[in-house]
Amino acid sequence: MRTPVYARMAVIGCGLIGSSLVRAVREAGAAGEIVIAETSAAARERIEALGLADRVTADAADAVRDADLVVFAVPVMSMEAAARAAAPGLMPGATVTDVGSVKGHVADALAAACPDSVFVVPGHPIAGTEQSGPDAGFAELFQNRWTILTPLARDDGPYREAVARLALLWTAIGARVEEMDARHHDLVLAITSHLPHLIAYNIVGTAADLEGVAEAEVMKYSAGGFRDFTRIAASDPTMWRDVFLTNKDAVLEVLGRFTEDLQALSRAIRWGEGDKLFELFSRTREIRRGIVAMGQESAEPNFGRDRGKH
Repeated sequence: MRTPVYARMAVIGCGLIGSSLVRAVREAGAAGEIVIAETSAAARERIEALGLADRVTADAADAVRDADLVVFAVPVMSMEAAARAAAPGLMPGATVTDVGSVKGHVADALAAACPDSVFVVPGHPIAGTEQSGPDAGFAELFQNRWTILTPLARDDGPYREAVARLALLWTAIGARVEEMDARHHDLVLAITSHLPHLIAYNIVGTAADLEGVAEAEVMKYSAGGFRDFTRIAASDPTMWRDVFLTNKDAVLEVLGRFTEDLQALSRAIRWGEGDKLFELFSRTREIRRGIVAMGQESAEPNFGRDRGKH
């Protein structure tokens, strides 16, 4: 029989990531008991019907009582309010973490809302699909994907033990774990995740609004690249609104660089500078091959269209 990493795990919010986490943890036997707090009555009904948790409640403080691990899986701008709601029930010595795509804002929010008696260790599993809700999750979502932990600026023994224990839970469900400074995480994710989503939302919107091209034609004649953009652009609008508002400095920084590079590309096309185009396309192809070689994607066409990572 496997020894659980945590005796009781409480998950606040049960969308794609939250429901995938509880499935993966249960399958791996990484927690002895799982409690879910969800404000939506309809979601609570689905969670119970799916048998995702040992107990489901609308009360965050009740959910976290006696839990040695608390995971906030709510939109980034809802983190502080959710943590404040849960705070009265937090057990001293518990580890408090999250799964948000922005870490600087979340680290500040959780540290402000939680008592000093708990260990706040922000985290971000780099995995996802465009689907949402309790039904969207699946236990394999984190397999061979990176989870980044962004510990607070403290190095006392008990805190480091809490970080190591949390990393153990993520590895137990198949993830690879790395630690990173929160601000650096937000810059890295701005280029690898946030900007691509912004581009996808924009290009799909542009196609929908383009004069002379009917919306039916856009859908009917969509090539593979555009279909991939539409998959990304179908992601949870609340989550991504919060990401862009809370990571705006990093996003605007990389967006400025991207805009400069796009202008240079436009000039190369305008002036027929084929050598510059070929050089860029060759360099970017090597990045794709590197991602495949690292096991973060398959070389097969359309792999991950339904279960990609964000």
